[in-house]
Amino acid sequence: MVRRLQIVLAAATGRNNDQIARDCGIHRATAQTWRTRWLVLAPRLEAAIAAGDDERLLARFVADAFDDAPRSGAPPTFSAEQVVQIVALACEPPPGSDRPVSHWTPREVAEEAITRAIVSTISPRSVGRFLK
Repeated sequence: MVRRLQIVLAAATGRNNDQIARDCGIHRATAQTWRTRWLVLAPRLEAAIAAGDDERLLARFVADAFDDAPRSGAPPTFSAEQVVQIVALACEPPPGSDRPVSHWTPREVAEEAITRAIVSTISPRSVGRFLK
């Protein structure tokens, strides 16, 4: 959020996007994005100030403006509950699961998670990322 604030403050002093990008060590498009977002927000913020809105509400309004916008992308493959169950499984002693190993490997955890119907399918690599 600090960098975004720096961008907006630099824009307010009259610096152009190229100058802001160079000074902040960012891409020009990033400077343009945050300058544009602030310009869209400014009239709404001014109206809220003129209406005498509470300072906490104004601070939240500004903080929301500097939050990242939702991004597209694939939905998560595993729910938070499934991840927690897989991590809990990895914390159990393997002999209690009738596994002939003394320590869990990602492959063993993946197989056991499928056996217990925690997930229908999962790769050892995914298990490794959860346990990292």
